[in-house]
Formats: sequence, structure tokens, C-alpha cells
Amino acid sequence: METAFRRAHELIASYDDELRHLLPRGADVFDAHTHLGHDIDGMTGTYDELLAMLDRYGASGAFVFCLDERDREPGFRAPNDRTLEYAERSEGRLVPFVRLDLTESPVQEAERCLDRGARGIKLHPRAQKFMLNDRRLAPIFALAAERRVPILIHGGRGLPPIATHLARLVEDYPDAQLIVAHAGIADMAGLGGLLGGKAGVFFDTSVWSPLDLLHLYRLVAPEQVLFASDYPYGQQPASLLIALRTARLAGFDDAQLRDMLAGNAQRIADGEPPQEPSEPVGQERFEQPLTFARIHGYLAMATPLLWTRQPDTIGALGLALNACNVSDGHRRETEQIEQLLSAARDLWRGVADLEEDGEIMLATRTTFRLIHLADILAVTSGA
Repeated sequence: METAFRRAHELIASYDDELRHLLPRGADVFDAHTHLGHDIDGMTGTYDELLAMLDRYGASGAFVFCLDERDREPGFRAPNDRTLEYAERSEGRLVPFVRLDLTESPVQEAERCLDRGARGIKLHPRAQKFMLNDRRLAPIFALAAERRVPILIHGGRGLPPIATHLARLVEDYPDAQLIVAHAGIADMAGLGGLLGGKAGVFFDTSVWSPLDLLHLYRLVAPEQVLFASDYPYGQQPASLLIALRTARLAGFDDAQLRDMLAGNAQRIADGEPPQEPSEPVGQERFEQPLTFARIHGYLAMATPLLWTRQPDTIGALGLALNACNVSDGHRRETEQIEQLLSAARDLWRGVADLEEDGEIMLATRTTFRLIHLADILAVTSGA
């Protein structure tokens, strides 16, 4: 496994050069969605790793909040205190958000942390098991409007349609800026239809599929998009690569890219009013060579097996590798994808021989990072 890990990390690091070519000259990076702590699902985000990632990719700062911690009761008080301590330790690079549980004095906990320096609020309806029509949300949005701080809310998997209820809260509390995490994939069409073009409503880019971002860009304005990694779940260079390659493909110009990468989030952090949204730049139709469509399809089959720590018994990764063996004018790109997938295959096969949970998680996460890079290339190459 040592050789497989070394090869994987060398391949992943090689995409740093591509990022340097994709970034607009002099662009800043600000990550709008990161976590620190120890989640009940076993995921861990550490201060040193996060700061090292920000340094490596030239990021000036990040919004940060705790995970769904083991010691979250009562009301995320202890994890929120740690977030505030991390932010103080970072000397301003980490902008702390207070995470709330609606069942345990959420307004009081929000006020306590905002008084101590928190500059945003994090809500997670799936993890904390509440709906967006919950009456306990109104006083939280009212407080955010009064204090002029943003609310970042989970908008990813595991939710029913949320657009109608969320739009009503935005209408009732227009001074509360809102960040919908994970591009709002839980209800993207509804959210885009009701909140696209709405100043003060933002969507972050922390998703797995490039197709989700391409669809988001045709629903909302560039001024509404925030770069985000979802660290530690999302990692670099994939998080930047997916945002940049899809945004360029959609038609973002350099100024819009700079705002997506940092400017939009920095205005939120500085308490400045949002820019007025322009027209969306994304396209309604998406076309690509069949080779890349086939690779993407097989990788979409493989990924949930990897996430649930199952072996690739159906051979999805092998099918994606076989799909790379074509001569259709895109050999350079298919060779890049093939390198990533062969390294992923070797790591995935080795997981069965590991015994320690930490080793299994590291191998699984590294395998996913390779597959994610391959899928980003598959979707955005030749399109």
C-alpha cells in the first residue's frame, strides 16, 4: 500500500500546476465552507491541516464552524467555544460561525457566540432533524437580520424540497444574508427559481458532481456564487478545480471568477452590502464526447460504493478505465483520467487488507480524491 499511496499523492499534487493556469492573475481565494472538529461519522478536521491547505492554495481566509460533534450537547456550546478559539488563534484568517441546535436554546447560544466574536450562523436541518417550516427558525433569522450576520444552511443531500419555506424566510427577513450550502442540490430548481437573482442570497460550490455546478450557473447570477471546499469532506485541489473548470466552461469572465473565488465571500465577511445580481451566464444545453459521458456514468456508479466502504464488486471502476482506451482526438485527457483511475483501483483493492479504521478511512478518502479528480476532467474535457 505504501507504493500505492505515494503514487496517489504525487498524482493529486500534480494538479496544482493546472490550478495556477486556471486562476485569474492576482486572484485571491476565500473558502466559504469549512469545518473543524470531530464528527460523529468519524470525519475529522484539524486546525493545522486546514491552515496548511489555505496556505498551499493561496487562500486568505475561510468561514469555519464545528462538525456534528460528539460533545454537541447542550446546544453545541463546547464545539462553538472551540471554533471561537480557533478563529482567535488564526489572527483573523478563520471567520467563525456559531452552529445551532433548535432544541436547545438556539437564540441564546447564537447571542452568546455573536457577542464573543462569531460572525455568522450555521444550520444543518438534516443532522439536527428539523424542517424548513419550523417556527423556531424565525427568531434565528430575525437575530441574523438584526446583527447583520449571514446564515449558512445545509442544502445538500438528505432533505425534502426546501425552496418554498426558505424563500418565505428570506422574504420575511430580507436583511439576513443567506448562504445555501452544496449549491442547493436538495432542491436546486426550486431554489434557483425563487432565489436566483435575489441580492443577499448565495450558493456555495461544495458539491461532488460538476454537472450540479453547471446547472447552478444557469439559474443564479455569478454574484451569488461562493467558492467552498466543505473541508474536511472536500479537499484540494479538487474543490478549486471543479469550481474553476465549470465556471470557465459556463462563461464566467475573470472579474466574475475573482468574485466567486473570494470577492463575494469577502464582502459578506466585511459586512458590506451584496452586489446586485446580473444575469446568469450558464447554458441550458451541455454537450460532450460520448467517451467522457461513459466515463462519468461509470464513476457515478462507483462513488456510492466507495462512500459506503464496499468493494467494487460490479466492476464500475474497471468499466471507466476501459472507456479511456479510445482514439477520438482526446487522448491526452483520457490518459490523464486513466492515470488517476488506475491509481484509485490499486488503492481500493488494498483497502480489504487493512484492519485499522484510521487506515481504512485514509485509503478510502484518497481513493475518492483520485476518482473525483477523474470525474471533474471527464465532465469538463471536450465540452
